[in-house]
Amino acid sequence: MKLLAVETSTEACSAALIIDGVVSERFELAPKEHTRLILPMIDALMSEAGLKPQQLDALAFSCGPGSFTGVRIATAVIQGIALGADLPIVPVSTLAAIAQDFFDKNNDKPQIESLKIASTSCNIAFTAMDARMGEIFWGVYQCNEQGFAELIGKEAVTPAVDVEFPNLIGIGVGSGWGVYHDALIGRLAGRVSYCESDNLPRAGAIARLGVKAFEQGLAVAVEQAMPVYLRDKVAKKESER
Repeated sequence: MKLLAVETSTEACSAALIIDGVVSERFELAPKEHTRLILPMIDALMSEAGLKPQQLDALAFSCGPGSFTGVRIATAVIQGIALGADLPIVPVSTLAAIAQDFFDKNNDKPQIESLKIASTSCNIAFTAMDARMGEIFWGVYQCNEQGFAELIGKEAVTPAVDVEFPNLIGIGVGSGWGVYHDALIGRLAGRVSYCESDNLPRAGAIARLGVKAFEQGLAVAVEQAMPVYLRDKVAKKESER
């Protein structure tokens, strides 16, 4: 299985190529530089692997939620490659990618050594991204037996004080935990054993989730590969603030 993935929904920009389970990735923290960086990243990965787009099995992209501009960049890039190479596309949630990256890094360890947190607590990720305008993008993910992030409930955009969550104990992951830490801790009242706020979505996680979704028959045609914004408006009117 050969799949190319891109992620541009936050201030980070990345591309990844997964070949038979082995991931190669380019990642750079570069706000507002995504349009300049993403195509060279893709070209470098493909060149190093000696592949042309037509030799891929599928494409995957971070479909959102996230920056409106960033999500559109990833969508346009992947749609362009798919049209030229006649490839199917797998849309992958940005929040799922954040959770997946955390699971990949931590669930092969018996505990988070610095804090002595049992690995069972690492199987649930309360994932939050700063959505601006006093809100967060929010989703709760569980690591399944195969090591993949699965959504519990639904994703939403909401004020931090209004998040809905299951009766579980887990880890807080994502930029929303830095901006709205006190509000989230207060809302979840003892259900969060630890939090990390510097987790950004990466194309490597998009690639892993993309392969899994492709195997489940969830790939779509190019015209169906659309962004997921969660929020309908980029900005609120003064009367709505």
